[in-house]
Amino acid sequence: MSGRSLAGSITNLTGTLLRAVIVKAAARPVRRLLRRFEAVTTEPQFHQEAVLRRILGYHSGTDFARDHHFDAIHETSQFRRNVPVATYDYFEPYLARVRRGDFRALLADRRVHMFALTSGTTGARKSIPVTEQYLDDYRRGWTQWGLGAYRDHPEVRLRPIMQLSDSGKEFRTEAGIPCGGISGLTATMQNFLVRSIYCVPVCVGRIKDAASRAYVALRLGLPMQVGVVLTANPSTLIQLARTGNQEKEALIRDLYDGTLHAKCLLPDDVRARLRRQLAKRHRERARELEAIVSRTGTLYPKDYWPTSCLLGTWTGGSMAAYLSQFPRYFGQMPVRDIGLIASEGRMTIPVRDGTPGGVLDITSHYFEFIPESEIDCSRPSVLAAHELQEGGKYFILLTTAFGLYRYNIHDLVRVTGFFNRTPIVEFLNKGAHFANMTGEKLSEHHVTRAMSEALSEFDLSLTAYSLAPCWDDVQPYYGLFVERSDFSTTDHAIRLAEQVDTGLRRHNIEYASKRRSQRLGPVRLALMAPGTWREWDHRQMARTGGPEAQYKHPALITDSHFRETVCIENELVPPESLHTSR
Repeated sequence: MSGRSLAGSITNLTGTLLRAVIVKAAARPVRRLLRRFEAVTTEPQFHQEAVLRRILGYHSGTDFARDHHFDAIHETSQFRRNVPVATYDYFEPYLARVRRGDFRALLADRRVHMFALTSGTTGARKSIPVTEQYLDDYRRGWTQWGLGAYRDHPEVRLRPIMQLSDSGKEFRTEAGIPCGGISGLTATMQNFLVRSIYCVPVCVGRIKDAASRAYVALRLGLPMQVGVVLTANPSTLIQLARTGNQEKEALIRDLYDGTLHAKCLLPDDVRARLRRQLAKRHRERARELEAIVSRTGTLYPKDYWPTSCLLGTWTGGSMAAYLSQFPRYFGQMPVRDIGLIASEGRMTIPVRDGTPGGVLDITSHYFEFIPESEIDCSRPSVLAAHELQEGGKYFILLTTAFGLYRYNIHDLVRVTGFFNRTPIVEFLNKGAHFANMTGEKLSEHHVTRAMSEALSEFDLSLTAYSLAPCWDDVQPYYGLFVERSDFSTTDHAIRLAEQVDTGLRRHNIEYASKRRSQRLGPVRLALMAPGTWREWDHRQMARTGGPEAQYKHPALITDSHFRETVCIENELVPPESLHTSR
């Protein structure tokens, strides 16, 4: 055996033994933490009220607390009288002072590690202070998620984890506090033992070019039998799989030679950090991958990673259209939602595969809920976690340990059941994503559900799509904006539009009513040139400044003038429209 091979074998053995030690050492605490989690969920009211008392007591000396008379709050009803339901703008004056270094405006903490930036899905980016308590809550939620995943998938425990995330730092505030993605910061703060399990170093997140970032992640992950792949957006996983197939020859050659393709665009310091790792030759693995390509003609994760590999990603809301493409690339790999989680905090912890529902994270934040039908009322009903009903749809409010109180994040959720006595909720859509030309109150949830069913019916996949209202003085309608290259024939395209229209009528009684009365016309298909959506998404990201991994392409665009802003090659009108009296 050569010196290089011997060294590689020793390194692999050391890594395996190290992971085995971690698993064995953690086994007892894992069981204890899971039992504690289950015990907490039996008494949601008790633990939620304790969380609220802790938060109010800790921040009682801040200017926000003085302005809202925290000293007079002794029960939940007083908290609701003194502190209004609020959106980000209400807190911005206090947060502006925190960004300048005046922490006492909103926080009792003496240190802010960074500001987590929101994705900008519904507007300008927001900055959320990351304190020590923020990190504790964030870690605890992820730890609980991971414990449940390992309990249900013990076969992945000793295998590497691939986490695809963004850089933790983008810029600094006036006081020199860094701002950026929270996943990057937490990855850098992990201890050595935990970091040793990850096969993609944190610095890879600083590669700005998406294609290069995906290529480098695969270059580092292909030699390994990856056990878990984690990323917020399922579109990132699809991009990863497609990159592997498109660049299969270059990747196999790089693995064999211990090189990195010259077209990869890396910052100099990142290239230097990765040089040693990328110089390793994996000739046996290269030959295995070459055999896969020879046999299948493609190189997809379902063939080069174990079928037991767990995919952790968002599965709720508008993500269904992406998930329908997973079998093509990932086969039957299990998928577990990572939870309703945002820069403003984690809200749920999923405990089962194949569902977007997760147990409310009642030990981190204090939660309140407004019924969907009352969100526009001047004095809506406000419910605590233990007062929710299965099947009910609610807007969720957060009170956190890092300066947000009764914060309306605009997330609409549905209660799908209970874990012991604690609600299991799933994300439906952002409240801002409603279109309402004639009283149909169409939501992104309605659109994604109808589209998911239609794509499944015809065994289709789309590059991207959006439904948008199109105003017409005689009969308004919704346009389904897609790229021409996604269809082999116009007949297929028209059938998809008809099926989506049928789904919308089935899932939204108001839409069905407006269609029956012909106040709304049927969905029309608007065909655009290939690449149109990619360019549009890039413009959106440039406008908001959000990182690519957090960006969510909207399934529903509410602007009735959207059609005028894009170039339509052809609009396909369903036969029903041709017979409509105009």
